[in-house]
Amino acid sequence: MSREFLRLENVMVQTADLRQLSPLSFTVNRGEIWSITGSSGSGKTLIARAIAGKQAYHGQMHFYFPPKRNNRSTIHLVEQQHHFKSLNNVSNLYYQQRFNSQDADQTRTVREELKQVSGEVLDSGHPTLALLNAAELLDEPLIQLSNGENKRIQLVSALLADPELIVMDNPFVGLDADGRKILHSLIEKISNTGVQVILITTNDEIAEYITHILWLENGQIAYVGPRTGFSHPYDYKKAVKAINPGKFDQLPQTIWPDFDIAVRMINVHVSYGEKKILDEINWEVQKGEHWSLSGPNGAGKSTLLSLISADHPQAYANEIYLFDRRRGSGESIWDIKKNIGFVSPELHLYFDAGFSCFDVVASGLFDTIGLFRKLSSAEQSRVLYWIDLFNLEQIQTKPFFRLAVSEQKEALLARALIKNPPMLILDEPCQGLDEWQSQYFCQLVDLYCRRFQTTLIYVSHYAHQVPKCVDHFLSLRHGKTDHAG
Repeated sequence: MSREFLRLENVMVQTADLRQLSPLSFTVNRGEIWSITGSSGSGKTLIARAIAGKQAYHGQMHFYFPPKRNNRSTIHLVEQQHHFKSLNNVSNLYYQQRFNSQDADQTRTVREELKQVSGEVLDSGHPTLALLNAAELLDEPLIQLSNGENKRIQLVSALLADPELIVMDNPFVGLDADGRKILHSLIEKISNTGVQVILITTNDEIAEYITHILWLENGQIAYVGPRTGFSHPYDYKKAVKAINPGKFDQLPQTIWPDFDIAVRMINVHVSYGEKKILDEINWEVQKGEHWSLSGPNGAGKSTLLSLISADHPQAYANEIYLFDRRRGSGESIWDIKKNIGFVSPELHLYFDAGFSCFDVVASGLFDTIGLFRKLSSAEQSRVLYWIDLFNLEQIQTKPFFRLAVSEQKEALLARALIKNPPMLILDEPCQGLDEWQSQYFCQLVDLYCRRFQTTLIYVSHYAHQVPKCVDHFLSLRHGKTDHAG
């Protein structure tokens, strides 16, 4: 019997916004685990969606599935972003809702979501839950799951569909080191059950169990074949262009509020019912300091940041000072946000996708989720300055939803920097960026913060994606301070 599982013959993909894959031909044999990788915008997600039946294509794609008892073959795509609806079947949730405990009652629990997938109520002894260590999550609201927990539930949903093939689009995005290690182990387990697996990954997540690699550059095959014969076809270090620090002199002077302490937290705690999220946090960030905030998924990092960015209602029940002023002393949410440049995975997930790239960048001037006013000529010039610095000129008029994930991230990063705020909160800012883009952004943030003495709070699960200016560190574990200094 032939070992062939999937064969592509001159498969070409072209989307409405003219993203294009050159004709691709390769064969995946049964039992092989493939990684599709390459730089951002090279077409990885396009080919993954085409294989999964989510994207139209030209050419021939042949699947060699064995007969099944239900005479039905399935392919399941595990997308990079996780989306779900409320109990009222509404999907346009806003990102602050994750931090409102009352809103958890308006979203499905994991058990209810999985019932929608499988048609049955799962108990904790279900073999798929056991395989993926997900039984303890059954009664958790979806909106309050960490990135790692969400990824496990995506995989449970995929396996409950009884697939022949699972295609995973950047499944390691947002996971800490332990989470990535666990997910690698789970992928091996899934493959060992006889399910075929194709991964879209970055170069640094090509694990030992990967048997074959398809490397794309500019929509063309740069390498295809066994992992053991693979050599990196692209020198990212040479590709990262240097930023001229004098470029920042073009920015107009911004008048900052007079303050000494950007953030002070005294015995801060946050709970949802009986569940403690933060427990007795004491932390002080002085003006101009550059901090790394770290910890495993679920440690409380996003909740801690939401107390600073004015997105968490329990800030008023705690002793928190921002820019030398006690929270709840008469300031508005907008008084706080105007002094903070902010980006996070939640903001990306729930941002209004109908606006253009230009509008997304411009919205940072007003701290809105979209642009709702006419810009002055000076404001337009500032937007174009940041579009140029992030190399977004060619896509500035495109709708946000038509941009590649990396381009969406870059637009949101430009949005965070555009008003030259006294403090930046950058939560996993390099998620979805390739190695070239990550290095460029870290260099930009390093020079920017040194030039303006900007206070920085920076979150990343990868040490090499932290700007060099960072010299203070706070680590959380189980909602408590694990290390500070």
